[in-house]
Amino acid sequence: MPRSALYMPANNPRALAKAPSLPCDAVILDLEDSVAPTEKAAARQAAAAAMADPQMRQRPLILRTNALDSPAFEADIAVARQADAVLVPKISTLHELAALSAALQGCPARLWVMIETPLAVLDIAALARGGADAAPQLQAFVLGTNDLAKDTGTALVADRWTMVPYLSQVVLAASAFGLSVLDSVSNNFRDLDTFAAECAQGAALGMDGKTLIHPAQIEACNHAFSPSAEALAHAQAVVELFARPENADRGAVQLDGVMVERLHLPGAEQTLARARAFGLI
Repeated sequence: MPRSALYMPANNPRALAKAPSLPCDAVILDLEDSVAPTEKAAARQAAAAAMADPQMRQRPLILRTNALDSPAFEADIAVARQADAVLVPKISTLHELAALSAALQGCPARLWVMIETPLAVLDIAALARGGADAAPQLQAFVLGTNDLAKDTGTALVADRWTMVPYLSQVVLAASAFGLSVLDSVSNNFRDLDTFAAECAQGAALGMDGKTLIHPAQIEACNHAFSPSAEALAHAQAVVELFARPENADRGAVQLDGVMVERLHLPGAEQTLARARAFGLI
């Protein structure tokens, strides 16, 4: 999963022209909120052209469609076959997830769904548990705190303490069923200190990455969701320690005066694999 996924209006040629030079891990071609109703058809055509451009395919391309009940949804899905993943907003129930899966039948793209309604948070365990049967394409939940705040009346404060209960429920459900979670966008892209703290919070809560609205946010995001040098050194030490013949049958070993259990080995291996995927080692 990407550390940084940058939204770009699909009908903004200047933004799309910059995409190949940006260090984000993924680009989300947006057909929804950032595109006016009168521009939907043109945005769809531009998205299809972008997905056919070899320069744009240097990183994963995700197509954000309009909502499942939108008149534009069927036409959006018609161009989704070229995407690496399809991101669909406002999925709240298992019934909607199953309908979405049916609409994507035969489409090779993975499925990301936005969790941005109170009902989605309340039913998040059912959505995660039912994903394997109702939507085998399901790969990730993407948080949408702007809509969640609007629907609940929750204030979006700087440290997001008001949102942490909602965010944690989504991470817990996703973790239980092998799904990934991408954090919501941060609206004030000029306040990079607050943004960096928000990224650190999302990483600490167990999220895999974050969605972005401006290139200025990429660097801090990639840093926060990358393993630190200390974490990499520790992971390598754990892997090497359990690889020693004398530790083959041991459930726990000592590392720098601290007991490390074999249950920590998969996490260490995952940390190293993630670092390799992003070219950090």
